[in-house]
Amino acid sequence: MHLHDEPQTASFRDEVRAWLDANAGSSPSVHTGFGEEQVSAWRDWSRRLYDAGFVGLTWPQEFGGRGLAPAYEAIWLEESARAGVPGPLGIIGLGMAGPTIIGWGSEQQQARYLEPLLRCEEIWCQGFSEPDSGSDLASVRTRARREGEEWVVNGQKVWSSFAHLADWCILLVRSDPDSSAHAGLSYLLLDMNAPGVEVQPLPQLTGDAEFNEIFLTDVRVPVESMLGQPGDGWKVAMTTLSHERGTHGIKLAAELEVNLADATRTLAMAAGGSIEDPFLKDELSELWVEVQALRMTNLRSLSELARRGTPGPESTISKLRWSELNQRLAALVESELGPAGLELGEEGIEAGRWPFARLRARGNSIEAGTSEVLRNIIAERVLGLPRSR
Repeated sequence: MHLHDEPQTASFRDEVRAWLDANAGSSPSVHTGFGEEQVSAWRDWSRRLYDAGFVGLTWPQEFGGRGLAPAYEAIWLEESARAGVPGPLGIIGLGMAGPTIIGWGSEQQQARYLEPLLRCEEIWCQGFSEPDSGSDLASVRTRARREGEEWVVNGQKVWSSFAHLADWCILLVRSDPDSSAHAGLSYLLLDMNAPGVEVQPLPQLTGDAEFNEIFLTDVRVPVESMLGQPGDGWKVAMTTLSHERGTHGIKLAAELEVNLADATRTLAMAAGGSIEDPFLKDELSELWVEVQALRMTNLRSLSELARRGTPGPESTISKLRWSELNQRLAALVESELGPAGLELGEEGIEAGRWPFARLRARGNSIEAGTSEVLRNIIAERVLGLPRSR
């Protein structure tokens, strides 16, 4: 594990900082919503990131990436978070669909899907979770039956981020009606504009409809749109999930560090210029120490990623701890500011930022794997404890 940049990575960090210094001022807000104007600006920003060479940094060059080591991706994530700029709109495609197509796709599939994905010309969503199934992927009930050269799909998915914007969906289905649990699952690439696909946005506490339900009624999917073979779905899905967190914990920790510094300034401003309450000082100090520990954990995970070539279960620790710390910070600011928190909008602090953060943080311990599921993964795959079932 390296705590400091080596000469090559230091040069890349300088490149990133110079580009961000020149371009961050014209980026969309990191809290961009999903209105037509915001999405259009986000698409334009995503294309600028691609043109500048900051999209697909670790992807193999033959698939349109730069073929760089994970450390370079980590540098980009850190610096972009500190600069307060959003990542690409197509995060599901870049972090999940793309690596899975690289690993499992045919040459025809790779040629068809990867370049538009990198350019943010096509947006992807994920169709894994289902109602009444929670985080148990093995209980998927969405069915796909073979009819000639097509799969006919019926079912429902939920908690699908960006589905209301998506052109394509990575879809886990049960292709063997007599199977149960992990067996009999298959993995399809679904055209979201196909007849029979209906998307219903799910408004959150914040008012945004970031998540969606997907209803599938006799949707016809060409057989060549399957990744792997019938019955390979579980193995393909595990490839997707191994990349879901990947280096993303680096960005989350960097954003949390920025938010903690902003929160400290906000609380000092609310207190008349400086924080005198010893209990609040202690709480902020503890949060700072825990954020630094989270950063060190991410560096260890990055070292394992570089050694193995694929993400391991260690990144689960980062996501779990980040969700707890982010919720704790948001709750602290809300508690300290009280009703005045709705009025603070001075000195660069966005009006309504902290109430929004408090509401949005509630979903942190659910999205990308619930905290309960993540603790099981850590116990079994990181610590080697006996399986729970």
